[in-house]
Amino acid sequence: MILGVGILYLGQYTDSLIEAELESMRSEARLFSGALSEGSVRPVFQISPIPFEDPLEIEAIKPELARKMIRRLGAIGESRIQLFGVDGETLADSHILAGAGGTGSMVHMERLGPTSSLSLNTLFAQSATRFLDLIPMQTNLSILPKEALDDIFAFPDTKEALVGNIATHAWEHNGQIVLTAAAPIQKVKQVLGVVLLTRDGKALEQKIADIRVDVFRVFLGALGITVMLSIYLSGIIGKPLQRLALAAEAVRVGKSSHVDIPDMSKRGDEIGELSLVLRDMTKALHDRMDTIERFAADVSHEIKNPLTSLRSAVETASRIKDEEKRQKLMDVIHHDVQRLDRLISDISSASRLDAELSRDEMETVDLKALMLRLQDAYKKPMRRAQESESDDDFENTAIELSFPDDQNFFIAGNEERLSQVFGNIISNALSFSPAGEKVKISAEKQNDSILIKIEDKGIGIPENKIKTIFDRFYTERPGHETYGSHSGLGLSISKQIIDAHNGKVWAENILSKNGKIQGARFIVKLASI
Repeated sequence: MILGVGILYLGQYTDSLIEAELESMRSEARLFSGALSEGSVRPVFQISPIPFEDPLEIEAIKPELARKMIRRLGAIGESRIQLFGVDGETLADSHILAGAGGTGSMVHMERLGPTSSLSLNTLFAQSATRFLDLIPMQTNLSILPKEALDDIFAFPDTKEALVGNIATHAWEHNGQIVLTAAAPIQKVKQVLGVVLLTRDGKALEQKIADIRVDVFRVFLGALGITVMLSIYLSGIIGKPLQRLALAAEAVRVGKSSHVDIPDMSKRGDEIGELSLVLRDMTKALHDRMDTIERFAADVSHEIKNPLTSLRSAVETASRIKDEEKRQKLMDVIHHDVQRLDRLISDISSASRLDAELSRDEMETVDLKALMLRLQDAYKKPMRRAQESESDDDFENTAIELSFPDDQNFFIAGNEERLSQVFGNIISNALSFSPAGEKVKISAEKQNDSILIKIEDKGIGIPENKIKTIFDRFYTERPGHETYGSHSGLGLSISKQIIDAHNGKVWAENILSKNGKIQGARFIVKLASI
C-alpha cells in the first residue's frame, strides 16, 4: 500500500515539478525576448519598391549584436538559446560559437554532466530506479519532434510565438524529459523574430529520482517492519492457537480421561478467553463422561438387586410343592418385575433428560398459578370433581399455599418441567406427612430471585443424608410404604431440571427451639423476571 501511495504521489510530484520548471522557463523566455528586443533590434534602411523614392527605414534584428547577447545569456542559465528570424533563418545559437572566419567556422558546445562515483548508496539508487521504472508512471509526455526543432514553422512552440504568444512544452526524448519555451521578439507589436529555449530535464529527473529512492526506502522499511511484525504476531498469536488446536485434537482422539488445555488466561485477550472456554468445555466434557460412567455403574447396581431376587425366586419356585408358598414366591416375582419395569422407565427418562432440557424453550411461567393447579391436583377426588369454591373445600386440600397477594412471581422456564419438579417434592412431602397434616408452600422475593419453600411435619431427614438425598437411586421412604416402590431418581431428576433453569434446590430440617426435628423443608431458588 505504501508503494502504491508513493507511486501516486510521485506522479503528482512529477507533474508539479514540470509545471514549476515550465513556469520558470516561461519567465526566462519573456525576459530574454525583452532583452533581445531592446539590445539587438536596430533601425535599417530598405530600398523602396517605388523607383526614385528614398530608402525606407525599418527596425530589424542585428545578427552581430544578437549573437553577443545570446552568448552572454547562454552563460547565465542552463538552457540552450536559439534565435530565429521571421523568415526561419537561425540568427544565433548559444551552443554554437562563430570561429575566426565568421559564420563559416562553427564550434558546437555540449554541457557535460557530473562525474559519477560508484558507492553503496549509488548502487541502491540505481537498483531502486530500475525497479520503479518497471512500474508505469501517470505522467505521459509527448515525443519530441527533433527534426522540427530548427524549423520555426513546424515546431509547435515557435509557431505559437510567431503569432505573438509565449508557449512552453514538456517532451520526452530517448526516455528523458526535454523542456522548451518560445517567445516572440517584438517591437511595437511587430514580431521580428523568435527566441527558443531548450533545456534537458536532468536536474528535474534527479529530483524525481531522489524522491523515488526515498519512496523505495520507505517501502522497504515498511516491508521489513511488516515481516518482523508478522513473525512477532505469529509467535504471540499463531503458535498459541496452534497449541490450543493440538490440545483440542488430543482431547478428541486421546484415550486419557484428562488432557490439559494450556492455560493462557493471563494474556487478558481473546486467546486467553478462548483457552478458558476450551478448559471449561473440556472439564464439562470430562465431568459428563464421569457422570455417564457413574450412571452406568449405578444402573447396573440397581438392576442387579431385583434381578438377583427374581432369579432366586424363580429357582426356588420350581422346588416348592406347597401351593401357598409358591403363590408367595409368585407375588415376589411379580413385585420384582414391576420394580424392574419402573427402574427401566425412570432410567430411560433420566438418560434422555439432558438432551430434552437442551431443546426445551423457555417461556414466562407464573409460579403462583402453577402452585394453585398443583394444589387442586392434590384435593380429594370428590371435592375436585364438584369444583366447589366454598371454605369447606379448602379444608379438604392437602396443600396450604402462602403467596403474597400484592406481588407477582414470574420466571423464565419450562412450565411442564417445573411442574414435574414441584410435583416430585410435594409427593415426597405428602408421603412423609402425618395423617391430617398439610404440606405448606410459601414464596418470597429475595433481590432478583424467588424462593419457594415446601415444608412438611414428618420425621425429617437424617443429618448425614441431607447432602445425598439428591443423588441417583437414593431412597429414604416412610415405614408404611413397600420397599422398591420408588426408583430413587425423582429428586435427582428435579435437581437436574432446576440446574438447567440456572437455579438451586436444597433441603434442610425444621428444628424446634430445643433442636428437635419437626419436619423437612425443601427450598427452590429461581431467578425472577
